[in-house]
Amino acid sequence: MGDLPLVIGDGAGLASLFQNLLGNALKYRAPDRKPRISVTAGRVAPDLWHFAVADNGIGIEPQYFTKIFEIFQRLTPGSEAKGTGIGLTLCRRIVQRFGGEIWVESVPGQGSTFFFTLRGEI
Repeated sequence: MGDLPLVIGDGAGLASLFQNLLGNALKYRAPDRKPRISVTAGRVAPDLWHFAVADNGIGIEPQYFTKIFEIFQRLTPGSEAKGTGIGLTLCRRIVQRFGGEIWVESVPGQGSTFFFTLRGEI
């Protein structure tokens, strides 16, 4: 396990970003297997880092990849998973406030990977 990079942002915002992404990975885990979550980072430019938070959960259908970042959107409103539908919206706002982007790639039944970029120290 390696160290994560130093990035530009406030501690509370970054904590909220990771708390929401990791919390969702656990909340939407697949019931038939143990949850697996990884957090990785790599430099893509002298002052830009690319992060990935990957899980082996239930996954997300492609038509919802954009919708999930809109406020009060829950893909499973009647499910046992509790939530308000604001977590990923908050993540998007935090990342954008720090000059980055966030997006998801997912395969239903196999898991999701949330990617985001943040400015870092040169």
